[in-house]
Amino acid sequence: MQTLRISADHRSLSTADGKSFFYLADTAWELFHRLDLTEAKDYLRDRAAKGFTAIQSVALAELDGLHTPNRLGALPLEADDPTRPVEAYFAHLDAVIDFAADLGLYTALLPTWGDKWQSRWGAGPQVFTPANAETYGEWIALRYRTRPIIWVLGGDRNPTTDADTAIIHAMARGVRRGSGGQQLITYHPMGGASSGQFFHDADWLDFNMLQSGHSRTRENYRMIGEDYARAPVKPVIDAEPGYEDHPNNFKVEDGWLDARDVRRFAYHALLAGACGHTYGCHDIWQMLSEANPPVTFARTPWRQALALPGAAQMGHARRLLEALAPERRIPDQMLVVGDSGAAETYIAAARDSDGQYALVYIPDGRPVTVDATLLAGAQVHARWYDPRSGAEHEQGLVAAVAQRYTPPVAGEDWVLVLEVTDG
Repeated sequence: MQTLRISADHRSLSTADGKSFFYLADTAWELFHRLDLTEAKDYLRDRAAKGFTAIQSVALAELDGLHTPNRLGALPLEADDPTRPVEAYFAHLDAVIDFAADLGLYTALLPTWGDKWQSRWGAGPQVFTPANAETYGEWIALRYRTRPIIWVLGGDRNPTTDADTAIIHAMARGVRRGSGGQQLITYHPMGGASSGQFFHDADWLDFNMLQSGHSRTRENYRMIGEDYARAPVKPVIDAEPGYEDHPNNFKVEDGWLDARDVRRFAYHALLAGACGHTYGCHDIWQMLSEANPPVTFARTPWRQALALPGAAQMGHARRLLEALAPERRIPDQMLVVGDSGAAETYIAAARDSDGQYALVYIPDGRPVTVDATLLAGAQVHARWYDPRSGAEHEQGLVAAVAQRYTPPVAGEDWVLVLEVTDG
């Protein structure tokens, strides 16, 4: 698999030969910690078949990852010392990462979860200092230097002290040195935050990650827009939007996030300028099973949760956008005539930078007026894309003017696709 790069316009990711790379990740934080190799292979085969291109996971896991052994009975560190990694533990990572690569999947690897470098909450213990963070970062990056890895620092934490910041910069130095500068590095913050708030100007931060979090009303398109507007220009991804089958706002009484929510988060982010997206399922990130107590009201065993509809529907989004010159997709709300709405009703719009196509996502199936004069043709081919199934509904050739479009079924989410045509 090819090494990934930042594209020439600094808006997207690409392979070493210049081909656009669509970052579509699944969240599997406890993959290395709670699954054996056979189980991990079953999980990875499912995600590859559904169209994912990356898996987000953690070397030193969140859920008591230093003191609860992995499925092989191995702990990751001798005496909680980051400079003394245990070979048996990391050999399991090797096998899982290599199998993922055989399936064409990149691993977005967190060297550690945040409770190991910041002890505000979590099982911890805090074991990192600037000195050992740099040593460990170099060691783990050197180990995976030839693998298809994207490095993700942080782990659900925002730096709050100079000591926190020093640890992250030190680990970044180690990772950059160990990888020979050949692998991308980013940062995963807490909910409601972005790496751009803390590290945008750092020379090691290749692209921004944000965590919009687990609320149905979270406006991730605004967060994407803030990072999209930062200078210098860097790509941006929502790496932790609301998870499917997660209690809304962490409260069961507020209901559960479902496939419709995760579709909306994805299209809102992608049309706001994100170069990719991350899906998550609450049961899968923690690999819920009878052997593990549920975290935050998780309710569906992970093997059953593989079949929840939102994951496959992320593949539909990828196929639609990859077919339409994704490297030229730019956000443009001027396409939407009138009020775009907000949060759950927000109509998101983007177009080709050369004016060859437009995409408009309508989350609730209401009619929308679209100004196609912003495109570079006299007429457009209009069609409706069903984000639930990937099916298309033809509307036909229409004049490239401002006009009203009505989705095929009211109350459901749809994507209007307009493509310039000569006839």
